[in-house]
Amino acid sequence: MAPWKLPLVVIAIAVPIVAGFAAGGPGVGVSVGALVAVALVVYAARQRPRGAIGEPPVDGVTRLLVVVGRPVEDAAALAEIARDARAGEGDAAEVLILAPARIGFLDRWASDVEEARRRAQRNLVITVASLAKVGVAADARVGDEDLVQAVEDAVGGFAASEVILVAGGDDEEAARAARELESRLEPRFRCLLVGS
Repeated sequence: MAPWKLPLVVIAIAVPIVAGFAAGGPGVGVSVGALVAVALVVYAARQRPRGAIGEPPVDGVTRLLVVVGRPVEDAAALAEIARDARAGEGDAAEVLILAPARIGFLDRWASDVEEARRRAQRNLVITVASLAKVGVAADARVGDEDLVQAVEDAVGGFAASEVILVAGGDDEEAARAARELESRLEPRFRCLLVGS
């Protein structure tokens, strides 16, 4: 937070409370204070961290994180991923395929995540098998339902030198995530669009 914002935040908290005490006495002042506290909690809960995600590896190992929202069987996308996996100096790159477990609104509230995890695992199996056909060995992991959070979690334990998001052209969630990842990721990032 910029240093000049802190006094404004303090004023925004203190002035309504003091005005409530002055205008209506202790009952109104405490009520206004409670409302301000609730407003702060709601505001804080809705905020998401917007700092940088990950850092490029310093050990010289090329690591490729491929995020898939659907099975990758497209020959052009597979060829591009294979090219990137072999582009490193020396040995082939370490490749990790990440599939977010996309959970529907009602399923989230019902805590029914099994179907979403099964779909994500299916995406992983098909993608890893397709990559094996073009000579790329890869590990696989199911990630968080939020694409950006899934990437942030994966990059924390897998110091990727490049992150590739494979998405369909009609996937609005992936497009939103791509814009945020573009601005926040420290490793190289790009988005591959495959058929709808």
